[in-house]
Amino acid sequence: MKSLLPLLERILQDCRIWCSTSTTRDFETISRRFEHEGLSFLMITLPAFCADFEKSLADGQVGPTLFRGFSKHKALPRFLGGLLDLVFDRNTGVLLDSPDVNSIWLIRQVCLVGKKIEYPCSEERVAQAFTRYVQTNEDVRVWEESSLHSPLNHTLSTEAQHFSEVAGFLWSACFPSDVVTVEKLVPRHGPGATAERISSNKKYELRSWHSRLEPYFPIDQFGIPSWNALEELDLVSFLSPEDEKPVRVIHVPKTLKTPRIIAIEPVCMQYTQQALLEMMVPILEDPKLLNGALGFTDQTVNQNLALTSSQTGSLATIDLKDASDRVSNRLVELMLASVPHLRDAVMACRSLRADVPNHGIVPLFRFASMGSALCFPIEAMVFLTIVVSAIARSRGHRLTAASIRSICGEVRIYGDDIIVPVDYVHIVKSELEVFNLQVNTSKTFGSGKFRESCGMDAYDGIQVTPVYLRSLLPSSRRDTRELLAVVSFRNQCYRNGLWKTAEYVDSLVRKFYDLPTIRATSALIGRESFSFIERGTRWDSNLHYSLTRGLIVVTKARLSVIDGYSALMKWFLKRGNQPFIDKDHLKYSGRPLAVYTKLRWALPF
Repeated sequence: MKSLLPLLERILQDCRIWCSTSTTRDFETISRRFEHEGLSFLMITLPAFCADFEKSLADGQVGPTLFRGFSKHKALPRFLGGLLDLVFDRNTGVLLDSPDVNSIWLIRQVCLVGKKIEYPCSEERVAQAFTRYVQTNEDVRVWEESSLHSPLNHTLSTEAQHFSEVAGFLWSACFPSDVVTVEKLVPRHGPGATAERISSNKKYELRSWHSRLEPYFPIDQFGIPSWNALEELDLVSFLSPEDEKPVRVIHVPKTLKTPRIIAIEPVCMQYTQQALLEMMVPILEDPKLLNGALGFTDQTVNQNLALTSSQTGSLATIDLKDASDRVSNRLVELMLASVPHLRDAVMACRSLRADVPNHGIVPLFRFASMGSALCFPIEAMVFLTIVVSAIARSRGHRLTAASIRSICGEVRIYGDDIIVPVDYVHIVKSELEVFNLQVNTSKTFGSGKFRESCGMDAYDGIQVTPVYLRSLLPSSRRDTRELLAVVSFRNQCYRNGLWKTAEYVDSLVRKFYDLPTIRATSALIGRESFSFIERGTRWDSNLHYSLTRGLIVVTKARLSVIDGYSALMKWFLKRGNQPFIDKDHLKYSGRPLAVYTKLRWALPF
């Protein structure tokens, strides 16, 4: 942890070089507070400072209640004061007519460098996260009972009725009955863990099947490779809804502030969800159907829109809190009412209960949590329906396929990153909240020149995305994960002109590893350079070039042996015409048991 202080000192030195302002007292403040507050200052307090800074950019001035915990001189904080003076007027706190964009970028770099360090939370914070997961689920239930229908006659509320009409136009055109058929759906196993703790090749030995799946995913067509393997079905247990395995809710490290909560699905649910996912994504991304409103595989569209709208101000970026956990299952059923063939298949492979640590098994009122293959596309469909419904109602136009397609061409949704015309941002935010979703106001930008979407942070048409440190710095040669993270951080700093920072990381890593200078395309772990690469010391007669000796990433494969019908099933489910890359895939499969480094000879470019 102590090595993080010199890292911040080098970042401040880069700030001084870029902006010609003193940062000496800023480092004194960081050192003093880091000594008393520890990592929480770097991972919680500084990001909160940045959130207030971004709000000030959006509002056009520094509010009197912002930057709590930091002393002020006149209208601005003393901390990072030299940089802030290049953005705001110190006497009034008003945004300058031509703020220095480099200062905006570097203030965010100092404050956010440690925001995404993966670090285990305290047990208390983990327990709070699980409690919040259960409480959010209960909030969904309460909303369904109190707000989805009119309290007078139990008919749909006005907003829900309009939502349903818009959904009919959107999804009936995308999913005709002939696209959701047994013949066209091809299942696959996901790469992650399962509720039964079955992993790798063993997933192909299906031993349990939920009875609810049978009408839409019959096991004689989805669970065996051919009719010759019918006897394999004698080994399968068919589970009624009350006997189904619940999703297993776990936490994984995210930041010091909060863990990431994931719900791990049973094998048969993952398997069938993947079949629907593979069918749905190309349809939803087809510009002929939704006019480019949804994206799942290409974030650059959202990024480019955020970049250009930061200059033009024509679009607003909206972010949601706990987005997937607040999507109501009954709302999804309502949305898919016009496509019952898709609705019924989706509901068949949706888990009904969750096993939450310290809370036991709880029924799920949300549609799904992170971990379900359908969580991402379904939530995006819900958000698009709400957004289009809000804009259409505000315009007062009659609902037609043409009017809805026109609105789709004005918005863009990637997961919970929503982009809408700035004139409708308040209407859309209100409509999202009507449907029990929470807008993250600190990450939603419709005024000013700052925008943020899908990893693109931009101000006035210029990218101001910081370089994030993803883990603590390595302390020995065995810290492979930390080495890979810090080398990636170093190279990003080098490419962004933070050369004092890159130089310090080089000196730190050099204590354990002598990394060569390489190009970004090299297989070696090394230091990227624009003007120089390591001269090789071994001539390769095949490549006719000198090779360089350095570290490469090596993994230890996970033993997972299958044969017989399970192995045949894996072959039938393979995509494409090419053979398996790994000839030992029936013996070793799944995520590696370990990741480490070894010295090898390779090209430096």
